[in-house]
Amino acid sequence: MDVLLVIDMQEAPLSDPGKHDVPGVIARINRLAVRVRSRGGTVLFILHGGEASEGLAPGSAGWQLCSALDVKPADRRVHKRMNDAFAGTTLENELRELGAERVIAAGWATDFCVDSTVRSAVSRGFEVVVAADCHTLNDRPHLRAGQAILHHNWLWANLIADPPVRVIPEAAI
Repeated sequence: MDVLLVIDMQEAPLSDPGKHDVPGVIARINRLAVRVRSRGGTVLFILHGGEASEGLAPGSAGWQLCSALDVKPADRRVHKRMNDAFAGTTLENELRELGAERVIAAGWATDFCVDSTVRSAVSRGFEVVVAADCHTLNDRPHLRAGQAILHHNWLWANLIADPPVRVIPEAAI
């Protein structure tokens, strides 16, 4: 069974219009979620809880999932407080209980929470697929967002992992 992890696609971090291709990323995540559900898979949303000053206090408006996401009642949620969605959460247990055969990663922010979660899933022995065009971030002081996305897609595809991480565009998953 596939489990689509939608990481930190929340109102506060994505409300800035300067973020890289957020409408496109959300549209692709929504299409992927439809396919995963139609094949009997599960969509699991990861919500980052942070400080009120970040707009990420649990339960606040900024902490909510982006309203443009297609969220269904059967979808699951895991709350986290660190970059790695496995650290201090129930995520690993939920994936094992679901019988996850393949974990598909998508979301915000490519270089922090998505990267940490991908690496953590690999270290726990999960088969990981990164939806190559379903993760985003904003420009960094030293690197444009598009370059960072390309870099991380290359990096994940070249990790020494068993099984290897596959990086595939949404339309091919």
